[in-house]
Amino acid sequence: MTQPLRQSTAKTSASSLPNPVRAVIFDMDGTLLDTEAAHRRAFAQTGEAIGWPMADDLLLSMVGIHRDENERMLAAHLGPDFPLARFYADSDALFEAAVDAGIPLRPGARLILDHLAQAGIPMALATSTAAPYAQQRLEKSGLLHYFDVVVTRTDVDRPKPHAEPYLLAARLLGVDPAHCVAVEDSHVGVRSATAAGIATVMVPDLLPPTEELTLACAQILPSLTDLRDLLLATA
Repeated sequence: MTQPLRQSTAKTSASSLPNPVRAVIFDMDGTLLDTEAAHRRAFAQTGEAIGWPMADDLLLSMVGIHRDENERMLAAHLGPDFPLARFYADSDALFEAAVDAGIPLRPGARLILDHLAQAGIPMALATSTAAPYAQQRLEKSGLLHYFDVVVTRTDVDRPKPHAEPYLLAARLLGVDPAHCVAVEDSHVGVRSATAAGIATVMVPDLLPPTEELTLACAQILPSLTDLRDLLLATA
């Protein structure tokens, strides 16, 4: 179950954001698209179906982490008898069925993208999903056209939580990281963006912010609508 953001952890001052904001770099899964919840359901249902039920803490530990690392985590946690290939084949089928049925956008996603587009602020995506799947999901959701740059797992040697995805996105945009804002939902994503020296807004999805991330983030907000409102208030 998604844990609500406690208001006491939310930062609402815009003083820690660059002024002006010259570019915004978004995560995709759990930030713009409600895919993290869909992945979690597919993993849980598949585990039950094949006789390997998965604890919630294990499922949450995989949020925001790229596929190769998730496979290593499952193999290490569940041991050599765990049918990894079958698990992924079955869970992928469930997840792709959910994608085909239509993955919802996260609250306020189109609102913030429209606001930034109208303001003429360049946008990039930095995701742990591989190409071409990231582009396909963005296109199916009607979001691909918003982005000047899309950086996927396929484009980097060192994925999140390393800084490389965000540094590459900023470089391709031609904007100094110090003048960018990153928008993330996951712990590993926040670590990646802050390691790149980018002011980071966390909009939690499945994972609440830790004390470490509360200190690291420029902002922690309940929704992307709140980010739009904050940018409007400081324009």
